[in-house]
Amino acid sequence: MTQPRLGFIGIGLMGNPMTRRLLAAGFDVTVWNRTPAKAAPLGEAGARVAGSIDELMEAVDVVLLCLANTAVVEDVVFGEGGVAQHGRADQRLVDLSSSDPAATRDFADWLESECGMRWVDAPVSGGVAGAEAGSLAIMCGGDVGDIEAIRPVLAPLSARVTHMGPVGSGQVTKVCNQMVVGCQAAVLAEMVALAESSGVDATRLTEALADGFADSKPFRILTPRMAASDFADPPWHLRTLLKDLDMAVAQSQRSGSATPMSGLAAQLMRAQARHGHAEHDPAILVEAYRPAGGR
Repeated sequence: MTQPRLGFIGIGLMGNPMTRRLLAAGFDVTVWNRTPAKAAPLGEAGARVAGSIDELMEAVDVVLLCLANTAVVEDVVFGEGGVAQHGRADQRLVDLSSSDPAATRDFADWLESECGMRWVDAPVSGGVAGAEAGSLAIMCGGDVGDIEAIRPVLAPLSARVTHMGPVGSGQVTKVCNQMVVGCQAAVLAEMVALAESSGVDATRLTEALADGFADSKPFRILTPRMAASDFADPPWHLRTLLKDLDMAVAQSQRSGSATPMSGLAAQLMRAQARHGHAEHDPAILVEAYRPAGGR
């Protein structure tokens, strides 16, 4: 069976390694990025670098997006010169971004009415390390036929692809994932600060609590960075986690479900973002609990 020709839009922390895995798996990949310099190295790796979305759309069967937020997805797809303007009914769009569930459902209807393209929401979890290793968890929303058609495309990227329901269901599932991660990040900051203020070496917490009930991936990633005050050059950003928690609160309002813990975690992160830490690692949350002037 002939492999589909792929277009990848959004060459950032996640998009770059995912594109490289698709190239290594033998896919024909054309890339485009709003900042062309980020896409250029992928040309050396074997991808075609398009000069415009129009050029990319002419050459592909499936378009994959990995973008910063819902507003950027809307602009890339429906803005002047965007995907919808150049799409065809025989193409599919797969949104790997973490986007608002309600907006995603609207986007899917809008795209199909504009050009006939089908939409699959397929947000990912596993971070940059998962993207590099091809071990991401991907949660999908869309029609069964569309999900089955793109499984071979997602295989080089993932350890698991789960169809969660109609369009938007993947984004709801990602919101659920981020609620757990965000609330863990908030309590881990309290934990590290409590250990330090009580005279316990916080750098040994991961060793002491490994394999116990408190153990988790966020615990193993964030606790050492908090204990070492290692906030620069992050593998993820506070602003991204805050954006996802805000989406959780918005979705709770639509569904009538209470999210008090997620709302509190979002407010703690918003306070740190207002102090100039939006681009730092979420581990920066520990600073809210340390005495002025450091430990």
